[in-house]
Formats: sequence, C-alpha cells, structure tokens
Amino acid sequence: MVAAGFCAMAAFVYIPSLYVVETDDAYVQADTITVVPKVAAYVEALHVTDNSRFSAGQLLVELDPRDFQVAVASAAATLQSAQAEQENADAQLQEQAQVIAADQANIRGDHATLAFARTELARFDVLAQVHAGTVERYQQAQSDIGQKQAAAQKDDATLAAAQTQINVLESQVRQAQANVAHAQAGLAQAKLDLSYTKIYADVAGTVANRSVQVGDFVQPGQTLFAAVPSNVYVIANFKETQLMDMQVGQPVSIRADAFPDRLLHGRIDSFQRGTGSYFSLLPPENATGNFVKVVQRVPVKILIDAHDQSKTSLAPGMSVEASVIIHKSPSWLPGFLLGD
Repeated sequence: MVAAGFCAMAAFVYIPSLYVVETDDAYVQADTITVVPKVAAYVEALHVTDNSRFSAGQLLVELDPRDFQVAVASAAATLQSAQAEQENADAQLQEQAQVIAADQANIRGDHATLAFARTELARFDVLAQVHAGTVERYQQAQSDIGQKQAAAQKDDATLAAAQTQINVLESQVRQAQANVAHAQAGLAQAKLDLSYTKIYADVAGTVANRSVQVGDFVQPGQTLFAAVPSNVYVIANFKETQLMDMQVGQPVSIRADAFPDRLLHGRIDSFQRGTGSYFSLLPPENATGNFVKVVQRVPVKILIDAHDQSKTSLAPGMSVEASVIIHKSPSWLPGFLLGD
C-alpha cells in the first residue's frame, strides 16, 4: 500500500513535467510610455486624470501657447523682411545687368565713331597732301580721334566697373537667399515649438502615476504621467534547466493571481539573450571569492491571446503563473495536472 501510494505520488509529480514547464516567477508587463513635454510652459488644460482611459490621437495636455504664438509671429516678420531684402538684391542685380548692356552699347557706338573719325583723318590727310584741304581741318580730324579714343577708354572703364559690381551684387543675392533660408528655418522651428504645446496620445491606453496639475510650470523632459497601453504581455523567468524543450510559438496557459478562476492562453514570443542577473546593476563575478553555483533564470516573453486579454483588466506588475505546453499530453491525463 505504501509502495502504491509512493508510486502515485511520483506519477503525480513526474508525469506532468514531461508535458508542461511551469513557473510562478512571472509578471505582467507593458510597453509603458512616459508622457513628457518638449517645451517649457504652464499647463493650461489637462484632459485626463488618474486612471483615465484614452484613445490613440486623443489630446491629453495643453500648455500655454501665447509665448510660442508670439515667437511664430516674430519669425514670420523676420522671414518677410529677409524676402524683401532678397527681392531688393534681385532687382539691383537685374538693374546692373541693364547698366552693363547700356555700357556695352555705348562702347559699340564709341568704336563706330572712332572708326569714322579715322576714316575722316585719312581722307583729310590725302587732301592736305595734294593741297585740296586745309591744314586746320586736318588738325581738327586728328583732335577728334583723340577725343573719340578717350571717350572709348572711359566707356571701357565704366563697363569694367559695372561688371565688377555684378560680382558684388551676386554675392549680396546669395547672402539674401541664405537669410531667407535661415528665416524659414526659424519660422518652422517656431511653428514646431507651438505644436508641442498640445500633447497627443500615440497609442490607446490608461493614465498612471500622474504628477501634473493645471497651472504647473513644466520643463522639457519632465514626467507628467505614464501612458500604459491597452495591450500587455507576460515576462516569465524560467530556470535555465527548463529551457531545453521550450520553443517560440508553443502554447502557454496563464493564471493571474488577481483572477485565479480565469485561465488565459498565450504563446511564447521570444527568449531574452542573457539571464536576468547578467543585466543586473551588479552582475555576479564568479571568478572571485568562493563559488556557489546558482541556477539562473532567463526571461521569456509571452504574448496573451487578444480574446483572453480583453476579458480581464491585467495591469503591469501583476503576478501570474505560466505553464508552457512543451509536448501534447495524452487524453487520459487530467487537465488540472497540466495547469488547465
């Protein structure tokens, strides 16, 4: 009788371990988002309170926008001024191009006049040699050539100066364009800062750990509250000796301590590459001192089925018990032995 009882007890303990791996070192987790402002301002309106539920895209917090509205108006005025300066520089460049065109026309006229004067001088030179013209007229033709050459040289210098001025004006245009680009960037930044005065929800969730009130002056990066998303999952810390037959995708039975009468279902999503102690603040240094071997635990991420998750109000930090089905159990084995 004693032997039979011992065998029954051994079967009760050993047989389930062939099909199920269990741990009570498991907790509900969520990808909690910390809601923080990006600009410094007074809190003007708070559209959520403790434990409020909100949807994705919902307006959560409004900061006083007046300072940022003034900054936008100032940046817009700076941009208009820079654009006016650019238009003025463009106009001056176009005007200088017309001046150069006029100088070039004057030079062409000077060259034509000089050529005619030279022809006249040659003609009066011939007439003077045959005594058909006066010396005075010949001398006048020589004087005209000197005047025409001086005028041509003056116009050449004027054209060179005008062409040099083009380089100056082009530099001013580039400077004006840079000022416009800088002003546009300033306006964009001012508008961006203004948009930061309204904080929206990225995902649906619930408010937790709220530390802000209407009228508070908040700084960039200051925690206002935590946004806990609706979707949660389980991190189960299995012993390293339990991992041999565990694989991604295997079914998992979950019982939360808060809802012991409700059996939830999920599947293994992934295994952390490293034990929990390895990533601790003070990891063990087994190479020093006396060594005591301790079985390590590896965090395993378990996704809860959407249908089951919607039936309970699981919250991050809750304790659960996880049972991984590593092999399909025979039909004769009672389900309660497998955590069902």
